Amino acid sequence: MIFNSIDELQNAMREKHYIAERGLATSLYLALKLGRPLFLEGEAGVGKTEVAKVIASLLDTELIRLQCYEGLDVHHAVYEWNYTRQIMHIRLLEARGDKEASEAELFGPEFLLRRPLLQAIDPLREKPAVLLIDELDRSDDEFEAFLLEVLSDFQITIPEIGTIKTSNPPVVIITSNRTREVHDALKRRCLYYWIDYPSFEKELEIVHTQLPDAPQKLARQITGFVQVLREMDLYKLPGVAETLDWTMALMALDQKALDPVIVDETLGAVLKYQDDIEKIKGESAAAILERVNVEEFN
Repeated sequence: MIFNSIDELQNAMREKHYIAERGLATSLYLALKLGRPLFLEGEAGVGKTEVAKVIASLLDTELIRLQCYEGLDVHHAVYEWNYTRQIMHIRLLEARGDKEASEAELFGPEFLLRRPLLQAIDPLREKPAVLLIDELDRSDDEFEAFLLEVLSDFQITIPEIGTIKTSNPPVVIITSNRTREVHDALKRRCLYYWIDYPSFEKELEIVHTQLPDAPQKLARQITGFVQVLREMDLYKLPGVAETLDWTMALMALDQKALDPVIVDETLGAVLKYQDDIEKIKGESAAAILERVNVEEFN
C-alpha cells in the first residue's frame, strides 16, 4: 500500500485502531517516503511497538522483531551456524569416504540460521519487511555500533559466504524507553519522534477505539484516574497499555463505574509496584476518584 499524503496514512492507522497524532503520522510518512529508519522514544506503554505492528499490517508485509537485551550479540541478532546439522553432515560424508567434500560444504547457505537482521535483508525477499528493533536502549554499546554499520548500507558480511545485500531494504522502526542515551551517530541516521503520554481526550478515544464495548462512564473514570496518577510521584507511571488492561479487567468484572472498593481491589492491573499500590490505595484512591467525578474529567 502506497500512501499519498500524511492524512491518508493517519486515517489508515486509525482504521487499524491506532490513534496517531499528526506529528507521529508526519514522521512515519517521511520515513516511508525517504527510506529512513524511524527512531521512537517515550515511556513504556505509550504505543511505540504498536506502530511497527500497524505499519506491517497496512503494508501487508512481514513484521520481523528483534527484542534487544543486555548481552545481545551477532549470533542472536544476525546469524549463526547450525552446528548440529554441520556435524551430522560431516559424519554422513565421512561414512561415504568423502572427507574433503564435507569440509568444503560445511559453510553453505543451507547451514545458516538466519536471525532477525539477516532475515530483514534477505535478497530473495520480494517485498520489504518491517524490521522492529525494540528497546534498543537495553542493548550494549558494542551492538549499537554494529547496528550502525548495518543500517548504513543494509548489508551484512559473513566471512565464509561473503557480503549479503538486499535490493528491498526493510522499513525500520527503532524504539527506546530511554533507560540510557542512544549514541548520536545512530540517531543521525534516523528520523526521530518522541511519543508522550496522551491527553485525556486522546486517551479516552484510544479506549473507545480499542474497547468499543466499554461503558461510557467507566471509560471516562478510568482514563481520568490514570491521568491523575501520572501527575503523582510514583515509581512507575502507568502507560496507555495499563489503561486498557484496567478497563478490560473491570469489564470482565461487569463494572459499569468505578467505586473506591473496586479501585483498591484492582489496582494491580494499572500499577505494577507494591510501593505504588500502597501509596494509592485507600484514602488516596478515594480522593482521586472524587476529583475524577467532580472536576475536569466529567
